[in-house]
Amino acid sequence: GYYSVFRWNGMGAATDFRGLGNFFQMFSEPIFVSALANNLQLIAVSLVIQLPLAFFFALLVGRRHFPGGMLFRSLFFFPYVLAEIVTGIIWKFIYHPEVGVPTQLASLFTGKVTKIAFLGDPGMAFGAILVVVVWKYLGFHMILYIAGLQGVPKELEDAAVVDGANKAQVVRHVIIPCIRNTIVISVFLSVIGSLNIFDVVWALGQGGPIHSSETLVTYLYNFGFRRFAFGYGSAVAVVIFLLCFVFNLFYQRYIVREQSHG
Repeated sequence: GYYSVFRWNGMGAATDFRGLGNFFQMFSEPIFVSALANNLQLIAVSLVIQLPLAFFFALLVGRRHFPGGMLFRSLFFFPYVLAEIVTGIIWKFIYHPEVGVPTQLASLFTGKVTKIAFLGDPGMAFGAILVVVVWKYLGFHMILYIAGLQGVPKELEDAAVVDGANKAQVVRHVIIPCIRNTIVISVFLSVIGSLNIFDVVWALGQGGPIHSSETLVTYLYNFGFRRFAFGYGSAVAVVIFLLCFVFNLFYQRYIVREQSHG
């Protein structure tokens, strides 16, 4: 944090004091604002799409009576085991404009060669990356929910069914309250992970094209370390830390405490 108030290229002592100049510059940069918006979009997709999907699949394959449940758990969890760089290489091939899956499917249905370059289109690149992120981390949250489901007493579910509850009502009024602690942890990890994501985004395009898929950490790397603007990069790092810190304080105070008192 000390170097965040200096203009410093990493060599020698930091003597060019800027005060809050780095921070004012940062929030006036359209690319930084776009990167922050991408992180917020990633958080929204994680909370609205990824976690509900993970919960649904946990209900589907995590129950004791599901045949072949272990196989499906392994298939869903496998993407999370893959290294981020390996994931990026795989999906760059899948999205390849010449031989990728979207191009092949479009050519099949249109009857002519139709090249689709998701990662080369500034308007679609980050959306394509969101698909990869959901695919990669879905299994991790699913395993968390499966672990939570193991602690739901079967007797409670049976009693709810006897009282006339349908499956949706059992999930809402019995299962979700029983695994609330697991959901709290899952949401926390999802938000913090979304604010700090780097490897997958970097492997899929290094924040391009035209900086359309920058996130806060790729912005830090591109506009701080790669340009030897270590003072400015330190300011970006401070902002990332503060975002995580403030969210952690809020979550601990209002969500975790409410849960413990509930």
